[in-house]
Order: sequence, then C-alpha cells, then structure tokens
Amino acid sequence: MSARKSFANWPCSIARTVDLLGDAWTCLVLREAFYGSCRFEEFQQGLGIARNTLADRLRRLVDEGLMEKRLYESEPPRHEYLLTEKGHDFFPVLAAITRWGDRWLAGEEGPPIALHHDVCGHDARPDVVCSACGEPVRSENTSARIGPGYPDKLRQRPDVQRRFAHS
Repeated sequence: MSARKSFANWPCSIARTVDLLGDAWTCLVLREAFYGSCRFEEFQQGLGIARNTLADRLRRLVDEGLMEKRLYESEPPRHEYLLTEKGHDFFPVLAAITRWGDRWLAGEEGPPIALHHDVCGHDARPDVVCSACGEPVRSENTSARIGPGYPDKLRQRPDVQRRFAHS
C-alpha cells in the first residue's frame, strides 16, 4: 500500500484542511464533540468506531490543537477531550457540510438533524456570507485570487498565471 500524499504545504487552504482532517472519521469525531461528547466512551458509542481508530483521531486532533486532553479521573487515569478555540472555529465548516447534505442528500422526510440557533430561537439553515457586504457567497458570484501567502516561486508559473489571470 502506498503512503498517503501530504497536502500540508500546498498553497491552498482547502488542501491543507483536507490534509489535517485525513478522513471522514475526523469530521465525525468533531461533530460528536459539537453535539456534547467529550469522553472516549461517548465518542466510541456514538460513532461505533474501532477503539484504535478513535484513539488515533483524538490524538491527531489534540496534536493539531483542535481539542485538548484533560484528566478527569486519576484512578484509573481517564481523560476527556474538549474543543479548543481552533476546534470551535471549525463549526461553520460542519454547518456548511450539513446545509449541503440537507439539500442534496436528505430523504423525503427531511433533514435528520436540525441546527437550532439559540440566539433567536429558530432552526437555522447556515449560509456562507461575505464578511464585507453580508451577501451570500456562491460559486457564481465569487472568484479565487492569489493571496499574500501564495509562494512567490509559484506565482510566475504559466499554469498559475492562467488560473488566476484576474488576480
């Protein structure tokens, strides 16, 4: 079996995020954390995931700073896994995935989970909006441009020039 290609150093936030997530289990562990799970057994029971796989995903989330591991019982040692600021900041990604899944994958009976917005008291259908004007960000009204973190050595490549000609 060949090793998985790393996207950690690609000049693309999507590639870097996919590299950090690694597989579907990682997103599902984060989902369970947002639902309130914090103990190994809660994650394991909620997901039906193999213990070694769960241990690996939790270790990765802790190493990457999305969760912190905190001792809650010393005899025997037991830990809980809590979302950090970086972990909480991932919620809009899961909300966007939820919205897409609700639109395209939910059955006739409707979405399996409702996201309730506690601030206004309504069920929410999250939307990605422009931070400057508040309008929805959609593929048909958005273009990609080279940002300040794009490597200088790649900016001059002909394929990059074509792809980002409007930058």
